[in-house]
Amino acid sequence: MRTIGRAPWLRNPHFCAKCEAVIAKERGGAEIDVAMLYADVRGSTELAARLGPTEFAALMQRFFRVATKVFIASDAIVDKMVGDEVIAIYVPGLTGADFRQRAVAGGLALLRATGHGDASGPWLSIGVGVHSGETFIGSIGVEGGNYQFAALGDPMNFAARLVAAARAGEIVMSEPIWNAVSNEVAAEPRKLELKGYAQPRQAYVARLPTGKS
Repeated sequence: MRTIGRAPWLRNPHFCAKCEAVIAKERGGAEIDVAMLYADVRGSTELAARLGPTEFAALMQRFFRVATKVFIASDAIVDKMVGDEVIAIYVPGLTGADFRQRAVAGGLALLRATGHGDASGPWLSIGVGVHSGETFIGSIGVEGGNYQFAALGDPMNFAARLVAAARAGEIVMSEPIWNAVSNEVAAEPRKLELKGYAQPRQAYVARLPTGKS
């Protein structure tokens, strides 16, 4: 729902605030096929110890600011920014029918924005995971308390495992995502042993060409 004479939604000002108001009022949701993008910092523990609390917080603030700009530009819902991780949700009704492709484009844009592919190296080392699947989208909370936007389900957990497997500068894509972008993005297959999943899972890994943005 685009903003046409309405207040913008804080999760993405391209959409109107009525989106979240409806979700909160209905206090429920639906299972829909969405894409999710997870990105987090590689080596954040060592980085935080080396920089100190204030400088590390400033670096994370820069990362969150850059990620928000990328997510808004790619028509995602900014879901969470926690610790050294950011999460974006691409909902077909808002992002468009090409929501899977937009999620990958968002991931590649975030790698570029953090300096991956630059000859001088990134100003912040991150990994990205992208997946899609039937996910609960709606609001959850406690009676008498606050109800908040939520995206829940195994696809969210799977995407979290993908980003955990991503090395610095990599975007790791699941098969559903790869099937949507294989004609547009170069990637190599990789079998992954993912925590919580009994069998190895097929994934596809892309990186930015070195020295190009």
